Amino acid sequence: MRIGIAGAGLMGRLLAWHLARDGHEVEAFDAMPGPEPRFEGSDAAAFSAAGMLSPTAELDAGEPQIAALGWRSIARWTQICGELGVATLAQRGSLLLAHRADVGAAQRVLARIGTVEPARAPQPLTMTQLRELEPAVQGVAHAWLLPGEGAIEPLGTLRALVERALGVRWHWGRPVRSVEPETLRLQDGRVLRFDLAVDTRGLGSRPQLPVRGVRGETVWLHLPAHGLTRPVRLLHPRHFVYVVPRSEDELFLGASSLESEDRSPVSLRTAVELMAAAHSALPALAEARIVRLDRNLRPALPDNAPRIECAPGLLRINGLYRHGWLIAPALLDDALARLGLLSETVA
Repeated sequence: MRIGIAGAGLMGRLLAWHLARDGHEVEAFDAMPGPEPRFEGSDAAAFSAAGMLSPTAELDAGEPQIAALGWRSIARWTQICGELGVATLAQRGSLLLAHRADVGAAQRVLARIGTVEPARAPQPLTMTQLRELEPAVQGVAHAWLLPGEGAIEPLGTLRALVERALGVRWHWGRPVRSVEPETLRLQDGRVLRFDLAVDTRGLGSRPQLPVRGVRGETVWLHLPAHGLTRPVRLLHPRHFVYVVPRSEDELFLGASSLESEDRSPVSLRTAVELMAAAHSALPALAEARIVRLDRNLRPALPDNAPRIECAPGLLRINGLYRHGWLIAPALLDDALARLGLLSETVA
């Protein structure tokens, strides 16, 4: 098939790579000037994400559907990263942390996520066990290990999806105005015909979809030999505070979640609250250097759930919200299955 994809964020790149690998003729169009991020608040939301793969933890604020998609996606990320030849996936579990004053909130969170199967249930840790797992974590009173969870490194994975998508024609700096069955209409007035037109533009899909932007703010830190080996999530009254190790020297700290489409730089309030909360559990962060304060808009539909729309000659995937890296591979498989294009090795 000749397939045209509007949008080259995470979902668009996954589709382009997968469909080209299966022998289809794929062209992808995006408003970005190139495949690399600029961190100006207007690139694909996937560049600004932590890459946490935390299905159990997401049950605190998400629906069971998201957790189910997440567990399927973790298995698929293992396969995808292997095929891409990149070591960007780590799966050593994650930690849920709470200070003594927040134990009540912790128990309420545990009650909400306590319906998972025993092998995936949160495991309480003594402080001795916590120090053995993560010596860098200090100052908390309560900790739980969430087995099977992990994280993926977004920048390296996004880069590999472009570099390994052999045969895909990438059209950078070519925004798409609208997507219709078998048709992409570009902002420059050109009308392009395909056997299948795909819309993964996120906020760019308006007004064809009722998608809104939800602002997220994050902090990128540099701290040589920080020692953290697992993602940690700290209970906080205002934010989903998490710290994700990106390398032996780099950490990713997030994130606010604000019902706003403001793309201006990170606010002082968010930066101070996130860094103070993280420092309370990781004292070594006092010597970390701030590399970047980032912000972006996550595409969300009115119900905050992802949506796949299929029609003859048309596919739309949108509404990944806070869960893009967690659920994208499962959505990829579900969409291709509905189109009859899922590879036998996956099905």
